[in-house]
Amino acid sequence: MKDGKKSLAYQILYRAVKKIQPNTETNPLLVLRQAIRRVTPNIEIGSKQGRALAIRWLLEASQKRPGRNMAFKLSSELVDAAKGSGGDIRKKEATHRMVEANRALAHFR
Repeated sequence: MKDGKKSLAYQILYRAVKKIQPNTETNPLLVLRQAIRRVTPNIEIGSKQGRALAIRWLLEASQKRPGRNMAFKLSSELVDAAKGSGGDIRKKEATHRMVEANRALAHFR
């Protein structure tokens, strides 16, 4: 949601969910849940914070996709994330690599 435009954010999300249905022939809410679950990082943070981070990564990756329609870009990113590919999955893996690299140096405080 940018600049408090909650109704526009809802419209984009509903349109994206409607576009998922014909492409995957499954329940679009299950695709949405699976996408968020796959993008959520496995590092030691709270579950709410992990979900918020996953949603933020999904939105960033969908904004970087080419095209004009945000609902189409978001639906494509959700389907890709549910399948295990996409820009947000790469972001999750990069975060895991960074955590592993810094974990080795954690005792040098």
